[in-house]
Amino acid sequence: MKRVTIKEVAERAGVSYQIVSKVLQNQGRVAPETRARILAAANELGYVPSRIARGLVSNLTQTLGFVAGDLANFFLTQFIVGAEQEARRQGYSFIVVSLEDSLTDVSRELKLLLEEHVDGVLLAAPQLENSPQVPQILAGKLPVVSIHRVEDDFASIVDSDQEQIGAQAVDHLIATGRRHIATITGSLARSSAQKRLSGTQAALHQHGLECTAIEEANWDPQSGYDAAVRLLQRAPSTDAIFVQNDLMALGVLHALYDHSVRIPEDCAVIGCDNLSTSAHTIPPLSSIHIPVHETGRVAVKLLLEAIQEGEDFQQRRSFLPTRVVARQSTGGTP
Repeated sequence: MKRVTIKEVAERAGVSYQIVSKVLQNQGRVAPETRARILAAANELGYVPSRIARGLVSNLTQTLGFVAGDLANFFLTQFIVGAEQEARRQGYSFIVVSLEDSLTDVSRELKLLLEEHVDGVLLAAPQLENSPQVPQILAGKLPVVSIHRVEDDFASIVDSDQEQIGAQAVDHLIATGRRHIATITGSLARSSAQKRLSGTQAALHQHGLECTAIEEANWDPQSGYDAAVRLLQRAPSTDAIFVQNDLMALGVLHALYDHSVRIPEDCAVIGCDNLSTSAHTIPPLSSIHIPVHETGRVAVKLLLEAIQEGEDFQQRRSFLPTRVVARQSTGGTP
């Protein structure tokens, strides 16, 4: 189907294409009757404004680049939903680049976004935390907001306090009477895992306790299961486990069941993320709630501020609050 042009709208309305352009961009003074005739002609012909053409005039394409990690990750999809809703509300759309495959050419994908003339980039791919390619390609080229750390600290950050998350989990477990507390981390190559572990250990020290065991997993249920089995072998006296995300906690619940460990009577379990499925495990899983949908919304608002302010924009960090959601896996509210 042939795309209707401004010149065709001008011919139908009996005016110059320059006047049509003014009306469609809502610029300049045009007689009301002429404006009405042009809009009627555009509607009759089914004219759709060209984002590229508008960009040539405003130097903005109303498009944001979104660099995402594993799109199958529920946590990430909730972030995307929040980000996309806010972008759409403000008249922007996304070009999404997925880096879920370890063989993905990061450099090529980032350069693709620049070639598409996006107005700014939103990073939600933790595997890029230590990538030198990100600042090399994006720094100084356009506004960037990330939900994780980036090399050279060139981007604004929207996140939650990861150390506080570890402390909140420990404080909750201690409030329920637990003293032999272990933790199962995600990959310690990620800064969020490192900070949650640091917060966990600091909170334990404040209570005069030590972590009974630390096992590293890889954010998924099977690695959580395997880590829990190792933990039970190393530290059978453990009476509580903070698991750094809910997906791993699913595997932990399974492992404890397979080893006849009663939850929460013998061992309490608390996860992190507060996925919607966590209320429906057996027993229901306590978790640290991270406002991931709101994080997406705030990240887009910050990115649009950076785009609008240009060189006057000051890079900043925004931290959204987290909270404990107590369920049966830790005995409910202490």
